[in-house]
Amino acid sequence: MNSITKHLFSLVFVISAVAAIAQPGWNWGDSVDKAKEKNALYADFVKAENWQAAIGPHSWLLKNTPDLNASIYINGAKIYEGLAESTDDKDKTLEYQEKALEMYDLRIKYFDDEADVLNRKANTAYKYYKNTQSKYPELFKLYNRAFEINGKDFYTSNLTAYMDVIRRYKLTGGEISDEEVFEKYTEINDTFEAIKAEGGNAERIERYQDLVDKMLTATVNVDCDFVVEKLGPKFRESKDVKLAKTIFAVMIQKKCTDDPLAMEAAVVVNEVSPDYGIAKFIAQKAASDGDKAKAQEYFEKAVELTDDNSRKSEVYLSLAKTQVSSSKSAARSSARRALAFDPSNKEAYVFIGDLYMNSYDDCKGGVSRVKDRGVFLAAYEMYQKAGDSQRMASAKAQFPSIEEIFNENMKEGESLTVGCWINETVKLERRPAN
Repeated sequence: MNSITKHLFSLVFVISAVAAIAQPGWNWGDSVDKAKEKNALYADFVKAENWQAAIGPHSWLLKNTPDLNASIYINGAKIYEGLAESTDDKDKTLEYQEKALEMYDLRIKYFDDEADVLNRKANTAYKYYKNTQSKYPELFKLYNRAFEINGKDFYTSNLTAYMDVIRRYKLTGGEISDEEVFEKYTEINDTFEAIKAEGGNAERIERYQDLVDKMLTATVNVDCDFVVEKLGPKFRESKDVKLAKTIFAVMIQKKCTDDPLAMEAAVVVNEVSPDYGIAKFIAQKAASDGDKAKAQEYFEKAVELTDDNSRKSEVYLSLAKTQVSSSKSAARSSARRALAFDPSNKEAYVFIGDLYMNSYDDCKGGVSRVKDRGVFLAAYEMYQKAGDSQRMASAKAQFPSIEEIFNENMKEGESLTVGCWINETVKLERRPAN
């Protein structure tokens, strides 16, 4: 073999050896053969679930090749979790549990991926420490960090556990205020909603949310006073949308929307997330407060926020009711719009009929008793369309008498124009004889 051939053979041998050592994702360190031997040995023990035997070779790897591969920490957690489950010695159980959790920390130290690893660590830590009061501060800190960096990628089971950790921490004297509990509850609930919006299992998520709601009420007394006195000042200072959503939802649930805070929160929420129900609420509150311009503005916004004609009809009728005191004509126009969207809206016909019935004093001219009583004829026709027999009878009792019709040279059945703001043509009828 000549010298060139010898050099080529040596080069191929070296390249092959280096390739064998430098497997992708593995850092065998200085003692390659020994590291491979220890790795194979502990891996076999893990497969056989011989946790105790796996400790020796695994510990050697942790000490001598800590950046070997993430698998030594994944399997390390399995080893110590297995040991913790297989002993009845409480001290040993705690020791193994702490070692298992340490594996997650070391994995982050050498291989990063903090979000995913803490997601897993939180799940395991909750299982270990949820009944150990001395560990609640540690659990609370862990869950805060894990939730912070995972957001909507936090396991749904971890979200529920997070609320329970908050509950346990708070009820055992942990340093967290009622307001902070509520903030965290809101963040958890918002995360559930985000997961659901992205196609998560809605039924399962809603079960989790029910649990979280129950844990909140078991942690702090969330009533109207709490919302107004504790959350109100913070909201008014920050105008935070998430807080506004929470405040509004609670005030609806607790039936304390008479407080101005409900209106303030609703306006902020509707600016960011326009909603038919919220816009309608704002309009109705504005109307009850006498702010007719704002009421009309939000009633019209509510109409724009729904494709349901029956809802549009309902909104226009609500608007009509706010306009009665200032303009019966405007009120009727809104009621007619309600009927345009839903001709079966009997309440709208009754509303217009009531407008006519209550217009006698406004519209009577004092010249013709028959014409003055035309408002009742117009009202009757509206009540008839609504099928309201009681109101029909009331209107009919106010029709002109046959004598009045005769004295004014008129005939039953002829057309009669009702003037004033009503401006309707009706069929002339007499009132029933007593």
